[in-house]
Amino acid sequence: MLSLSFTPLLPWPVLAVFAVIVALFSVLAFLARGRTAVLRALALGLVLAALANPALVREDREPVKDIAAVIVDRSGSQALGDRPAATDQVRAELQRRFGALTNIEPRFIDVPDAAGDDGTKLFAALGQALADVPPERLAGVVMLTDGVVHDIPASLAALGIKAPLHVLVTGHPDERDRQIKLLEAPRFGIVGKDLTIRAEVMERGGTGSAVVALRRDGEEIGRRTVPTDKPFDLALKIEHGGPNVVEIEVEPLPGELTTVNNRAVLPIEGIREKLRVLLVSGEPHQGERTWRNLLKSDANVDLVHFTILRPPEKQDGTPISELSLIAFPTRELFVQKIKDFDLIIFDRYANQSVLPSAYFDNITRYVREGGALLIAAGPEFAGPASLARTRLSGILPGDPNGRVVEQPYKPTATATGNRHPVTRALPGGDATPPAWGDWLRIVAAQTRAGNQPLLSGAENLPLLALSREEKGRVALMLSDHTWLWARGYQDGGPYLDLLRRLAHWLMKEPALEEEALRAQMTGRGREVRVERQTMAEATDPVVVASPTGKTSTLALKPSEPGLFGATFEATELGLHTLRSGTLAAFVSVGPPNPRELADVFSDTDRLKPVADASGGSIRRVADASGAVAVPRLQSVRGGRLSGADWIGFRPSDSAVIRGVEVYPLALGLAALALLAAAVLAMWLVEGRRGRAA
Repeated sequence: MLSLSFTPLLPWPVLAVFAVIVALFSVLAFLARGRTAVLRALALGLVLAALANPALVREDREPVKDIAAVIVDRSGSQALGDRPAATDQVRAELQRRFGALTNIEPRFIDVPDAAGDDGTKLFAALGQALADVPPERLAGVVMLTDGVVHDIPASLAALGIKAPLHVLVTGHPDERDRQIKLLEAPRFGIVGKDLTIRAEVMERGGTGSAVVALRRDGEEIGRRTVPTDKPFDLALKIEHGGPNVVEIEVEPLPGELTTVNNRAVLPIEGIREKLRVLLVSGEPHQGERTWRNLLKSDANVDLVHFTILRPPEKQDGTPISELSLIAFPTRELFVQKIKDFDLIIFDRYANQSVLPSAYFDNITRYVREGGALLIAAGPEFAGPASLARTRLSGILPGDPNGRVVEQPYKPTATATGNRHPVTRALPGGDATPPAWGDWLRIVAAQTRAGNQPLLSGAENLPLLALSREEKGRVALMLSDHTWLWARGYQDGGPYLDLLRRLAHWLMKEPALEEEALRAQMTGRGREVRVERQTMAEATDPVVVASPTGKTSTLALKPSEPGLFGATFEATELGLHTLRSGTLAAFVSVGPPNPRELADVFSDTDRLKPVADASGGSIRRVADASGAVAVPRLQSVRGGRLSGADWIGFRPSDSAVIRGVEVYPLALGLAALALLAAAVLAMWLVEGRRGRAA
């Protein structure tokens, strides 16, 4: 390819001034001398041309293909219904048809969900994909999407793109769907109190009413029929502290687009307004203040404490008013208001006829109906006044054998205790012997079948035993020497950790359950941490169900005694259900109501303005019967860029220069001879005219 180029020896503005002077001089010469001035003008023009330094340039060009960008939407909404199959089919057909266009090279870019909850960002991906492509080499853009795009620009020119945009839309115009939307969703609730959740069932192509199910921690607690597209309220009682996973699920429509958005998940943190504790001390002793200080130090504990200063058998004539600040209201506490307490503690209490036998029946009933009882036993537990000889015997996890062993020993976690969350990994317990102080007394007892002790003491006797009694729980501490740790005897021990864990287990805190399955986001992308607490030596794999119903099996590895764990990367946004045996856990990946699932209907209107402005087109790829039709691809030099069954791309005839040869026209002997000939001709012509004159 030949072309003429200039490399001036002087700046162009200077040459322009010279050209004006030459033109003016030539006009004046023509007016003064007539046609003979033409040669003078020609000579001056040749001088100007020499200063412009013209040259013939011969370029060796190799044609290159233009680029067609194919943006394939792989966001969450594109995974609904038959869209994935249609997307794969259209993508494969486009790839095949581009093979017939020898002058166009396709670039396929798959675009997943944007980070966080930013939705579908196809134009951002387009800009990144074309960063190395000159604008003139872009022949066109094809977007294969459901039309739900969240970064549509005002025009393609704003992105520096001057090529047609053709949009191929998956999905169908008559799609129907139903989804649940949370309007008012509290994040915290008081244990034992009701709270209200406000929600709405939104639908298109529905029936006007729907059945909504309410679940708490995987267990259904209510079901009702509500009108659609209208807000409604649901009342829910918070049963326990810690996370309460609440699900609201609406029944699906026949043939609806997806059921993923039929369920909304709301984690509610259960908070105890006040933990009401009744502490009954059988007699004044040094450990009494340990319990009182521990319970009073917690602002969430409402403590009622009574100490029996003189039992009935000690009648020395001292007036009751001088021995007791407040009379022991036994009937009020153990008959009328017993259910108001979350925990009852008997601290070195002996059965001294202070409480009638019927009251122990009330305590037993209280426990079996969901209450909590803690026995901190002293020497009296081994004697005839032991609580084990009352009607509480049926719910106690151990029976005393009448001996009290008084010798130094270090409380030690048993094999069961090493696995139990109450006693596992107590500070200092990993050493042998444990790195804490001695206790000096233990009540010899035998635990009942199924109640393995968590701590053992002197002579390997049980020290701490727990049991479940129907809906309630009972703990038995077979020593009254916890106060030695509190007083720092022999550097003390982890009494705060032990007693607080024990109280929380009695209060049914989920974190201290012996058998539990937990899952939570780690904060690293979509990584989920799964943890299985068990008293068994091994555990079943965890079955993970994604929001779309896909299941996978996750093998857990032991991390410490009684604790197994693993992590997995979630591929979908939304609620994941995890099951291991009879246990279930839930984890919501991403926002509670993902942007991709807030609007799931395919749409041809959002991208139409930008497609029309670019000269492109927008159309659905599925016809009324559901069959997928892919338009033909054509190279178009001018005119329309789309038709009823075709889409066009504008070629640019771009090329890569492989070599350049330059032939100067104003340098060398030829240029000098031409200039000299012009000057000589001018001199001869003007000389003859002068002689003739």
